[in-house]
Amino acid sequence: MTTTAHSGEGLDHRRKRLLFRCWHRGTREMDLILGRFADAHVATLADDEIAVLERLLELPDPELFAAVSGAIAPPSFAENLFARIKAFNVAEPGL
Repeated sequence: MTTTAHSGEGLDHRRKRLLFRCWHRGTREMDLILGRFADAHVATLADDEIAVLERLLELPDPELFAAVSGAIAPPSFAENLFARIKAFNVAEPGL
């Protein structure tokens, strides 16, 4: 059973891969936070935002979750995108 609402149909390979990686983080909490954001926005992210999201996915889940929850500051390279991810998850609660 898949949890993603976005099939990836019509996306280029890079965006499809990113969508998959957002939904397969390792912890369910981060799957839901990043996967839902990717479902809603991966098709419209600019190339530089795609690059930032790819870099974010290299970070360990505990660090990302701490940043999302406000326990630590988000990575400086991703402040703008991180703000969008947090705002999306507040506006679209579903956890």
